[in-house]
Amino acid sequence: MPGGRLTYEDRRRIAAGLSEGLGYAEIARRLDRPTSTVSREVQRNGGPKGYRADRAQQLAGQRARRRKPAPPPAHKPARRTPEPGHGRDLRAVGAFADRMAEVLVQIGMPRMTARILTCLATTGTGALTARELTERLRVSPASVSTAVAYLEEQRLIRRERDPRSRRDRYVVDDDIWYRSYLTSVQRNAMLAEVTAEGAKLFGTATPVGGRLENVTKFLRHTNEDMIRAAEHWRHLFAPGDSPPA
Repeated sequence: MPGGRLTYEDRRRIAAGLSEGLGYAEIARRLDRPTSTVSREVQRNGGPKGYRADRAQQLAGQRARRRKPAPPPAHKPARRTPEPGHGRDLRAVGAFADRMAEVLVQIGMPRMTARILTCLATTGTGALTARELTERLRVSPASVSTAVAYLEEQRLIRRERDPRSRRDRYVVDDDIWYRSYLTSVQRNAMLAEVTAEGAKLFGTATPVGGRLENVTKFLRHTNEDMIRAAEHWRHLFAPGDSPPA
């Protein structure tokens, strides 16, 4: 099967192809294998001039015997630790976190990013290091790095130095949605500048110019409304205060 382990017959055909002066791509086509499989096989076993099927088969067997399969990691559910003393049902906490992450995905957030934001939001301290996020969610450090970079860009989290461990930790607080909301306002303003420039370029009497002028008016008007609403909320309810239901 394409992509499976090479057999002795495969190696004999590779050696025959090399002796005929065929390239890796042609040999791979005849074997119905990826070209990279053939090139790796040849390079690791003496190169085009030194490749011998018998020797390559012997070395492959030795490598297979040395290669011990690692035991599969024991499955551990993500640790969801509620604040002590509140008597929360861990299953209910987990179900809520899954639900919140799924809603964030539905509104356009990448899945891993949604999981990390939810993990931070449902942690008692609202702050975790990259290592803690990796352990809790059982994901790779690279996945965490990519996700927190996105969240920082959206201003949904902030980074601070943990004085005890000297590690960076990522924090959600009561002000994150306000900051993220204003970030959206700033981006709308940037887009409004571009559409205004386009309207001037094409001329507002033309279909394109008129369309861009309408977009500019819409963005500027709604941005003003958004800023007023955000500031009104911020003055009424300082971070940490609970708004009325």
